[in-house]
Formats: sequence, structure tokens, C-alpha cells
Amino acid sequence: MRVEPYLMFGGRADEAIAFYQQAIGAKVAMVLRFDESPDKDHPMPLPPNWGQKAMHCGMTVGDPLVMLSDGMSKEAVNYSGVTLSITADTEAQAKKMFDALAKGGNVFMPMGKTFWSPCFGMCSDQFGVSWMVGIDGPQA
Repeated sequence: MRVEPYLMFGGRADEAIAFYQQAIGAKVAMVLRFDESPDKDHPMPLPPNWGQKAMHCGMTVGDPLVMLSDGMSKEAVNYSGVTLSITADTEAQAKKMFDALAKGGNVFMPMGKTFWSPCFGMCSDQFGVSWMVGIDGPQA
């Protein structure tokens, strides 16, 4: 059993995929477009010209799988109450990812030393997805 985050991007999935590849080194495992579905009688009505939008995408960020989609509409997405957490291997890697994720977003807690990590910060990215980025363990 496993729990995997599934993010909806209201028509901006391709933009998000490219962003996460650059910002955090995400690797795309697969993308299924709406017009590639064998079920042509889709139960939810889609906006016009939605065929090339991402119905389902899986990408890895390190080991975990993160899934995403354009969703079923162009409505704005609200990620309230959900935060994705990245544990980097090094402080330099954490800072690089944090800076890339925060560009065009909002910084809630700048990168810095805490009692639980020598390098930790919180931000949201340009899509409104919240992130916690840090490294393991207290600094000696």
C-alpha cells in the first residue's frame, strides 16, 4: 500500500511538468492525453480543445511518484491544507531546489537552521503548491 500525491493544474499541467523537471529534477514516467483514452464516452464533459491536455501523468521526484493532471476544467486550483515535503541530500541541493520552487511563488519561511534541521524552508510555487524543503538531522 502507498499514498501518492495527485495534483490538478486546471489546464496548466504541461507548464507544471516542465517547471518541476527544471526546479527539482522531476523525471516524467508517463503522460496520457485525454484524446489517447480508449474511453471516448468520457463521463465528465471537457472544455473545447482539451484533447491534448494531460489526463494522467506520473513523474518521480527522487524515489516517490507524484501524479498530476490538467483536471477536467480550467477553474483555478486551490491546494489549501496540503504541503509536499522534499528532503534533499545536501544543504546546497536543498537551497537550489527551494530557490527554484519559490521563484514566482511565495516564501513562508526562508531557508535557515531550525532545531530539527540545519537547513529548512517553506514556500509555495508559481502554481500555488506548498513545499517544505530541507535536509535531515540537527546540525552538530
